[in-house]
Amino acid sequence: MENLRFELPAPRAASGTKDSAIVGVVASGNLEILLERTDTPDRCVIDIATAAHGFDALWSAVTADFVERVATGGLRITINDGGARPDTVSLRLAQGVRTIEEPQA
Repeated sequence: MENLRFELPAPRAASGTKDSAIVGVVASGNLEILLERTDTPDRCVIDIATAAHGFDALWSAVTADFVERVATGGLRITINDGGARPDTVSLRLAQGVRTIEEPQA
C-alpha cells in the first residue's frame, strides 16, 4: 500500500454546511472518498491510500487539476483507491464535493 499526501492552495472554499460526506465503494475496483471540513478555507488536503505503486505524478496532476477547477478550500479529502482510472477519480471527487455541499439533512 502506498500513501500519498497533497496539500494544495484552494482559491475557493467549498460551500454548504455538511461536516462530511462519503462516496464510492472501494471493493468494486473503484475508489472510496471521504470529505471532511477543516478550518483552513484556502487549503485542500488530499490523502491517498493506493495499492498501485509508482503513480505519484499522475495523482499529483489529477488532484491539482481538480482543486484548481472546483471549490475545495476547507476540505480534507481521504481517498481509498481500488485501482480507479484518472477519469473515475475526477468523477468521484466531483460527486463528493457536490454531496458535501448539499443541505444538511
